[in-house]
Amino acid sequence: MSNLRRQVLSAFKKLHRTRQYVFEGDVQALTAGRAKINESFLQNRNETNEDEIQKMIKLAQDVDHELRTNVIQAKKKEEGVYELRITPETTRLDNVVFNPDAVIEKPRRRRGEKSTEGCCGGAAMAALEAEVAARKK
Repeated sequence: MSNLRRQVLSAFKKLHRTRQYVFEGDVQALTAGRAKINESFLQNRNETNEDEIQKMIKLAQDVDHELRTNVIQAKKKEEGVYELRITPETTRLDNVVFNPDAVIEKPRRRRGEKSTEGCCGGAAMAALEAEVAARKK
C-alpha cells in the first residue's frame, strides 16, 4: 500500500473517530456527519494528482481540528436551560463584557490610502474620473 493511500485512509478513519467523539449521543448529527464524510471521500476517489490529494488530506486534518476544538454539544434540560458538553480540546477564550457606552472611533487613514471624503475625494473625484473617461471616448 502506498504511503499516500495510507495517509488518505488514516485521515478518513480519524474524521470518523472525531465525528463519534464530538457528536456522541446525537444520532442525527452522527448520521449526517457520516454521510458527509463518506460522500466527500467517494467524490474524490478517482483523484490521481498527488498535490491535489495532499491538499485534500490537509483539508481533512483541518476539519478534524475544527470539529475537536470549536464544536460544542448542547442539550436542552428545560425551558431556557441547556447543558453544554465541553471537552478538554475545546478552545476557551476570555469572556469580555460588552460596554454599550463605549465610544468607537473611526479608524485612521493609512499612508497612501485615498480618501473617500472631504475636499480631495468623494463626489469631486468621481466627477473628475467621469470627465476623463468622457474625453477618452
